[in-house]
Amino acid sequence: MQVGAHNHISNPLRGFSLIELLVVTAVIALLISLLVPTLSGMRDAARSIACLSNLRQLGVAWSVYADDFQSYAMPLADQIPDSGDTVYWFGAVMHSNGSIEPRRGFLAPYLEDSLHERSVFECPAQPWGTYQTQGLPRSITTTYGYNGYYLCPPKTPGWSFAIGDRPWRRTWEIPAPAELLVFADTLLAGDPPRNSALLDPPKTWNRWRGWQRNAFPTTSFRHGNATAVLTGDVSGSIIRAEKDWLTQPDLGIGSVGLEPSRYIPDWREW
Repeated sequence: MQVGAHNHISNPLRGFSLIELLVVTAVIALLISLLVPTLSGMRDAARSIACLSNLRQLGVAWSVYADDFQSYAMPLADQIPDSGDTVYWFGAVMHSNGSIEPRRGFLAPYLEDSLHERSVFECPAQPWGTYQTQGLPRSITTTYGYNGYYLCPPKTPGWSFAIGDRPWRRTWEIPAPAELLVFADTLLAGDPPRNSALLDPPKTWNRWRGWQRNAFPTTSFRHGNATAVLTGDVSGSIIRAEKDWLTQPDLGIGSVGLEPSRYIPDWREW
């Protein structure tokens, strides 16, 4: 053994150099940039699935309502003569103060849910606070629209003066249920945009002029340029918009097709 010799043991632990830190940071940033679109897409897909679930629940309730009322399609709205209250499919609007009674809506007996920010009446892609409420009630109603224009013309406010003489449909009269849009995502153009409980077609009827292009249809393509719909056979689907379908491209509002066939199957016979 040599006296005075020293054993040198190298230290395996050392700090990262600046270049190594920059490389690691760049790699992490790249991974995040790759993951964010994927996570965003997953979130959007989850919202679409939740929206379709909402629409299917509304569709089943709509179908059971018809079973209970001699196959007549649900009214969009009806006014109570004595009180002046207006009962809609989502709830009743009180004439006295404009408040809403959710449990008086036409679908209420057939749904376990009621009106609230995450209810079956609210599309998760259009949450409360992203739109202005339509009409008098400044509270939650719905971000889905019902096709009263075809299904119950005499009971469709805003249009009944023009089409009130059209027949109130029974569900078995629908010629191609899988094609007819009953419910869909809806929105009205504005700043900010407004919700709409009416699913309005791309053309509307005028008894003197016939069919005229509707400048303000209400179908909303808010699921990545696509809309969620519920058809007369109580099935849900996602329909992607074509460019010329949109009347308000910045808001993603328009209609499914340029002709009203998906909304009004017999429109050529009017």
